[in-house]
Amino acid sequence: MVRRLRALSRTAAAVAATAAAAAILGVGHLVAAFVDPNASPFFVLGATVVDRTPKWLKDSAIRWFGTNDKLALAITMAVVMVGAAVLIGLLARRAPWLAAGVLGALGVAVAGLALLRPGAGPLFAVPALVGTAVGTAAFCLLVTAPAAHRRGDGPTRRGFLFAVAAVAAGAATAGAAGRFIGTRLRDIAADRAAFVLPRVAETAAPVLPEMDLGLPGLTRMVTPAADFYRIDTALQLPALTRARWRLRIHGMVRREIVLDFDALTARRAVESLITLTCVSNEVGGDLAGTAVWTGYRLADLLAEAEPEPGADMVLSRSVDGFTAGTPLDAILGNPDALLAVGMNGAPLPVAHGYPARLIVPGLYGYVSATKWVVDLELTRFDRARAYWTERGWAARAPIKTASRIDVPAAFATLAPGPVTVAGVAWAQGRGIAAVEVRVDDGPWQQATLAAAYSQDTWRQWTWSWDASPGTHTLRVRAIDGTGTVQTDTRTTPFPDGATGWHNRVVTVR
Repeated sequence: MVRRLRALSRTAAAVAATAAAAAILGVGHLVAAFVDPNASPFFVLGATVVDRTPKWLKDSAIRWFGTNDKLALAITMAVVMVGAAVLIGLLARRAPWLAAGVLGALGVAVAGLALLRPGAGPLFAVPALVGTAVGTAAFCLLVTAPAAHRRGDGPTRRGFLFAVAAVAAGAATAGAAGRFIGTRLRDIAADRAAFVLPRVAETAAPVLPEMDLGLPGLTRMVTPAADFYRIDTALQLPALTRARWRLRIHGMVRREIVLDFDALTARRAVESLITLTCVSNEVGGDLAGTAVWTGYRLADLLAEAEPEPGADMVLSRSVDGFTAGTPLDAILGNPDALLAVGMNGAPLPVAHGYPARLIVPGLYGYVSATKWVVDLELTRFDRARAYWTERGWAARAPIKTASRIDVPAAFATLAPGPVTVAGVAWAQGRGIAAVEVRVDDGPWQQATLAAAYSQDTWRQWTWSWDASPGTHTLRVRAIDGTGTVQTDTRTTPFPDGATGWHNRVVTVR
């Protein structure tokens, strides 16, 4: 005998609203595949959250989750959305039409947020509006009308479950179809696979054995692309193909320039080995990496546009709207400042800016390393502010002298006797002149430096310690090429980079 469902239970109401919300997102994602992937309701919400999250919470997320911060955000958003849907479902038990109105209003609000995204056109609202219409209709069907065959005066439980399953399956199918179609329409993987790096006129000098000591646990000189840190504001990776890419150089210039990818790659390409550092890197953190970058000298590109006197900033813009303000004097005359198209001998990974990104050594990434770059505006610091400077971070951000202990591992248990202590130090633009290590409160001891590659890369160091039994604290500090000693004052990354000595506690027995 089929059990009748005369009134929605709390669980049924919550499930109905959750399925309807999934329909809004799934259908919206499908429609966005034909409009613009960034117009997907889920990614509109995610990007809005990223832009409006308080600074302290962003810093905490990076500290807690590191390069998994995007995954953590997506999971958090999903939990919040389910919670909101449950509340709407509970409201539907008493006022179904009011609940439907709330769900629809939220969808319309997302459409409004879509129109506020950088580079958005009128069509950006369409995915959210279509998804809202479908999801709200499904919600009304589930909570106010029979879901299947009627028996008596209410929908059957079996029919209701069938209808919920149908809505959920439709939402999942629409979302998957949107992902598939979006990939087909903007096949970034195929575009990248077909790209052959240009012939390089100036190759990077090789990394010699005396520069990369190869000790187990010690950071290698060159970071594989798969291990390179990723910190940015993009919840969804931009799908920008070479055919669609354009670079506009404008603003305080005598000659505005617009380059397509063919015009760019017809120029003289060079290679540079450069260490990048994220301003969010805590003392001893791993948000730094070194790679061989292939690209085109930014100074040459800007010279073609003929910057006007008085310009002191290059405001770079990503295809997703992110901006960074780079001091013009950090680019002019700097042969290692690049518009990069390759990383470690391969096209840029999509996560690291394919098809083109900025690389300006000596500055933290938030003012120098714009990924998916499509616009360079010559301007002034007193006229324009970039994404992070609008949020209180320093406008000019030279990388601070830093050092790190890689081995032994934190809280390691060691045998008495000779122990190798090793790590890396960096001070891009100034180089590393010396590294010192001390045990507990003992005197500073000179470490042995590996050979230097350049002032713009990190440098390995080692120190031999005759370890005695007990619990000990190892500390490290660096002296840069100007003779400045790394400060022991501990500061947080905000507003212009963390400072302090890195330490490791170990036990010898």
